[in-house]
Amino acid sequence: MTARAALLRGVNVGGPVIAAAPRSLTLVSLPFILASALLAASACAETVLRSGPARARLVELYTSEGCSSCPPADAWLSSLAGERGLWKDFVPVEFHVTYWDDLGWPDRLADKAFTARQRAYAASWGRDSVYTPGFVLDGREWRAWGRTPPKPDAAAGVLIARAADGRVRVTWTPAAEGAAFDVYAARLGFGLLTRVGAGENSGRALRHDFVARSLSRAALTRKDGRWSAELDLPPAAAGERAGLAVWIAGPDGRPLQAAGGFLH
Repeated sequence: MTARAALLRGVNVGGPVIAAAPRSLTLVSLPFILASALLAASACAETVLRSGPARARLVELYTSEGCSSCPPADAWLSSLAGERGLWKDFVPVEFHVTYWDDLGWPDRLADKAFTARQRAYAASWGRDSVYTPGFVLDGREWRAWGRTPPKPDAAAGVLIARAADGRVRVTWTPAAEGAAFDVYAARLGFGLLTRVGAGENSGRALRHDFVARSLSRAALTRKDGRWSAELDLPPAAAGERAGLAVWIAGPDGRPLQAAGGFLH
């Protein structure tokens, strides 16, 4: 709708240049003008995500299309799209892991980096194994999923992320100073449907939301009391509804603040 509005404002279809052109030229030029205006509007569109000062919780789900126990967890995470606290009180991210891929069904959404992230969490908890479905709330194992994530109870700081032209520009003003911070950005996919042809979920149609389609990380640098960084943001596939989750982590890797939303 934003691009369309910009398009309508930017093209004067009753202007003298188009009116004076030969009919054949008009038929060729008008689509070109419309397409150029639409591309320009899309390129300039910026998505701004902003947290409040209170902590927004990062809800992570580690899952696989090859796991028969995972669809209920996937469905519950998708249901969070209807909760009032979405993006303000909590930010969901669904990570698909790879260790099920050799057990009957290779998950097209899985990535080795997501598996490594789950294993790093397990190691920090003193565990030597991982499982699906596995939930993590603010860097801690969370088995009480199935209900709305608990509301944040402390100030964390203000996180602002501006996404445009394949980049995410982040500023972070913490409530309490720290020696170092990292920022993570995950492009999210919504309404992703897979018809599983083998493995434990053979014959099922699985729908996914809040799916991590990419994950970038950068160290924040401090200047004038504010921390900042820039990250890459790979483009979404054609026709895919996209979102963005951004979070700040301390030296131990645990999330401190999060922000999220749908991309324009």
